[in-house]
Amino acid sequence: MAAKKKKTDANPQTGGQQRNISENRKARFKYEILEQIECGIVLVGSEVKSLRDNKISLDEAYVKVRGQEIWLIGADIAEYRQATIWNHDRRRPRKLLVHKRQLQKLSAKAQEKGFTLVPLHIFFNERGIVKLMVGVGKGKKTHDKRQTIKSAEAKRSIARAMKTKR
Repeated sequence: MAAKKKKTDANPQTGGQQRNISENRKARFKYEILEQIECGIVLVGSEVKSLRDNKISLDEAYVKVRGQEIWLIGADIAEYRQATIWNHDRRRPRKLLVHKRQLQKLSAKAQEKGFTLVPLHIFFNERGIVKLMVGVGKGKKTHDKRQTIKSAEAKRSIARAMKTKR
C-alpha cells in the first residue's frame, strides 16, 4: 500500500507563507509602535493584480476611524495597465476589515492624545489574501529619532567589521 500524501493548504502563488508586498519604513522611524493588528482590506480586482506586481506606496498613507469603520487613506496603488477602462482610482479610501472588539480597541487608542494609527506593511497571507498590518504608534521626539539613527549605524559598523574578519 502506498503512503498517503499530506494535504497542504499552501497557495502555489505565495509558496505557503507570507509574501511581503510593501513596507512603510518611515512609520517605524517616525513612530514608536506599541501594538500591531492584522486587518483585511476591501479591494477591487485591478488593485489586487497591481499588488501582485508590488505597485503600492504606503509612505503618505494613514488609517482613520470613521463611525464604526476604519479606513486606509492616502495609499497609492498604481493602475493595472491591462485593466484599461475598468481600472481603479489610485488614491481612493479603502475600507479595512477587523473584528468589532478590535475596532473598539483601535478607536479607543486612536482617540487618546498622542496616539495614531499607522499602516506598517501590506502582504499576502498563506492563503493568498491581501492583509494590512496596522500599528498603534506614538510620535517620536527628535532626540529619539537621533538615537534610532545612532543605533542603526552602530549595528551596520559591527556587521561590516564582522564581515571583513572572515
